[in-house]
Amino acid sequence: MIYKIAFSCDEGDGFRRVFEADSDATFLDLHNAILQSVGYPDDQMTSFFMCNDRWEKGQEVTLVEMDSNFEYDNMVMNETRLSDLLEEQGQRLIYIFDPMFERYFFGSLKEISRGSMNGVECVEKKGTAPEQLKSVDNLDAILGKDGKGDLGFSDEDFYGDSQYDIDDLDSEGFQDLSFEDGTMF
Repeated sequence: MIYKIAFSCDEGDGFRRVFEADSDATFLDLHNAILQSVGYPDDQMTSFFMCNDRWEKGQEVTLVEMDSNFEYDNMVMNETRLSDLLEEQGQRLIYIFDPMFERYFFGSLKEISRGSMNGVECVEKKGTAPEQLKSVDNLDAILGKDGKGDLGFSDEDFYGDSQYDIDDLDSEGFQDLSFEDGTMF
């Protein structure tokens, strides 16, 4: 079978990539085709997630084997065929390309047709892909020069007031604790 899978992104100006893939191709094949189509280096811990109709994440397919989530099996891109998880037209998935800020491409299985091909091929490119990673400069632009930005707090607010009075600490119940006599454990 041949799958037609389309990806878009709310950050890119009209960004869209459409791929045709043999159903026996792996998620690693799709990952490599995506990276090639957008010009990103292969140096991030990207993942695919299968999604429901509300884009809520389900099964994850990781680039490398990681600790397993008890709810889902641990699936790795080079061992997982597209046909293992993509079963019906309209099925949704996301591809996380910036794991630090959880930015991703929204994908959908647009068509399933008879036939076969080798691997995965990008058949349509529209728009420019967003930068793969948000840089420190982008973060500074979000937070602003004062470090508060839209979040409304600074590092000082986050870590608290360094001025405190030792008498404000409640010592009740703590004077009997001793680590020396072994009564703690």
